[in-house]
Amino acid sequence: MSVRVRFAPSPTGPLHIGGARSALFNYLFAAGKDGTFILRIEDTDLERSSHESEIGIIDALRRLGINWDEGIEVGGDNGPYRQTQRLDIYKQYTEKLLAAGQAYYCYCTEEELEQERQELMARGETPRYMGKCRDLTAEQRRELEAQGRKPVVRFKVPAGREIVINDLVRGKVVFESDGIGDYIIVKSDGIPTYNYAVVIDDLLMNITHVIRGEEHLSNTPRQVLIYEALGMKVPDFAHISLILNSEGRKMSKRDGDTAIVDYFNKGYLPQALVNFIALLGWSPSGEQEFFSMEELVKEFSLERVSKSPAVFDLNKLNYINSYYLMQTPPEDLIDLALPFLRAEGLFNEADILSEEQRQWIVIFLKAVREKINNLSEIRDYIKFFTGEEVDVTDEEARLIIQAPTVPAVLELLREKVHATPELDPPAAKSILKQIGKELKLKGRDVFMPVRIALTGQMHGPDLDAILALLGPNSIEQRLNKTAKYLKQD
Repeated sequence: MSVRVRFAPSPTGPLHIGGARSALFNYLFAAGKDGTFILRIEDTDLERSSHESEIGIIDALRRLGINWDEGIEVGGDNGPYRQTQRLDIYKQYTEKLLAAGQAYYCYCTEEELEQERQELMARGETPRYMGKCRDLTAEQRRELEAQGRKPVVRFKVPAGREIVINDLVRGKVVFESDGIGDYIIVKSDGIPTYNYAVVIDDLLMNITHVIRGEEHLSNTPRQVLIYEALGMKVPDFAHISLILNSEGRKMSKRDGDTAIVDYFNKGYLPQALVNFIALLGWSPSGEQEFFSMEELVKEFSLERVSKSPAVFDLNKLNYINSYYLMQTPPEDLIDLALPFLRAEGLFNEADILSEEQRQWIVIFLKAVREKINNLSEIRDYIKFFTGEEVDVTDEEARLIIQAPTVPAVLELLREKVHATPELDPPAAKSILKQIGKELKLKGRDVFMPVRIALTGQMHGPDLDAILALLGPNSIEQRLNKTAKYLKQD
């Protein structure tokens, strides 16, 4: 049978880093083996699931370039692909298990279960359900139902069993059935539990490999027992490691941004996020650091997925994102940068950008992208390229523009920018060279006072771009503002 894998998120919030990694690893594994990648939605948590979360997860996956062959919004022969639309299917399998004596109705109250739990803990035993309702007669069941008790359905766990999982990442893992206890597979409202529904779904969708986070390893023996009870082949399991924060603890919302959309909103590029996430717990065979999706498909294998926890290193993400910012043509970054520019009052929300405005953004991005980790940081540089205000607060900068040659430099700059038909970066560069040549000054004696006069600072983005994007009128206004700092005769 060809490889069939799935990603089955619960739509109770946005797609997080861990979920994105599970989706990516499944996608890469399937694509590398010409298999099928399925997306389905596990929405049986009726209180917390929402349509908005589902849409957000789907959008995040698509923006990352993780596309699925079958499932939600795509269709296929094994639907429905949303659990709440499959309740009749689960019911059929529940009836089979009940008829075969492999499951039973349980009427225990929460108070009775808590009392049992406390007694087991007092004896130093693992809390579990001890099977109080396993052998109820039909008459006993009628009596309990007459009291208004609504039963759950529990799976009858066989005693004295070793459940062996030959995990493709973690190796051989053994569980003892006596430590599990009979667990609920259908709640009193008729909704199946995760450990039950996921098995029926994987079974009917012919899933060959289950690749998921390590936190699901403890669920695996319960799922294997259901496969065996139904007489079906168990898929191969691969449990990938936890993702830890920089302090060695499991990542959580307390660590800040854990949702993929948060990183999109900060201006991280999809290809950088994919590259970074792929390296969380997986290592390539060589020294290569940067991978396109196509290269990841060719290189990825479960054999190179580590058992050890992965560490989320923001510095590494910034390093990878900086690389992609430099490799991506600025024209391709315009739409991603635009929300941050608009947030600072540039370009009207409703307007379609003119060609001149798009060119402005291209020059701007070329000037600043070496200095930023993500596109949200472009906001720190907008002040260099827009507006009239200039304030020279640094004492060293004030001394520089008080040099006796500076007034001549700035006056010649003023003349030349007004005389230049098209003030683009090459023209600006030429002007600065001409000023130095005509006044017989070294480059530093031209560039530094011009930068300070126009920005108030000694360091910053490319000066040619600043001149080009300010334009003659804004240059004139800024020079007028900084005239007060020049040495007066």
